[in-house]
Amino acid sequence: MAKSLTRIMGLALAGLLFAIASGQARDSGKTITVFAAASLTDSLKEIAALYEAGTGRTVTVSFGSSAILARQIDQGAPADIFLSADEAWMDFLQKENRLAAGTRRNLLGNQLVLIAAHRNAAPVRIAPHFDLRGALKGGRLAVADPASVPAGKYARAALTHLGVWDSVASQIVPAENVRVALEYVSRGEAPLGIVYATDAKIGRDIAVVGVFPANSHPPIVYPMAATGTAGPGARSFLAFLEGPKARKVFEKDGFTVLGH
Repeated sequence: MAKSLTRIMGLALAGLLFAIASGQARDSGKTITVFAAASLTDSLKEIAALYEAGTGRTVTVSFGSSAILARQIDQGAPADIFLSADEAWMDFLQKENRLAAGTRRNLLGNQLVLIAAHRNAAPVRIAPHFDLRGALKGGRLAVADPASVPAGKYARAALTHLGVWDSVASQIVPAENVRVALEYVSRGEAPLGIVYATDAKIGRDIAVVGVFPANSHPPIVYPMAATGTAGPGARSFLAFLEGPKARKVFEKDGFTVLGH
């Protein structure tokens, strides 16, 4: 019992020291902490490296579900910038007064696609009342959690609009985020999945077998903003994300860069 208590106290102290060090680094503007939707993983890693090379600052990015990240920021997590895969979770933080005034921008757009586990998979014609249940052949449909994760909410909206949600709801395997849904299909654990077009580009042995009509779901928009506790380097990185070097990376990876 004493050893366990000592270990817990040690971990707590280590966490406190890390938080203090992180806070000091953020306050100095040398480290910029970014919380970003999982679908931005590859692009932001490349962009952060470009920014670091040009400024000498360090960018630390935590990727995950927009829902989880937004809740963490609301609970006081030390993030300077938030990039969400939908407007709803940015709206949540704005309502809770967690954003720095005047920093919110709509940065990117994306497409929603149906993917299969093999590159030679047969195409699926996505239309009202299409036979998605039949295409699954008894397997599962990998989707980011429709209850909270943006990619899953877009997927549910599209399938509902097309009149097929009820026919496949019992076969949904909800994933923590869109990249986990992609992995379920890549590993063959689900024959089909619904992800963003940008995720499908980096999936292993993945085929895009259908593209959901843009009018079947709300527009896929990635807003960004500095948080209310952002350090002095945050606005510099936000500006870089809207600049030509970042645009080149985003477009290469398949995102639509929105006007401001």
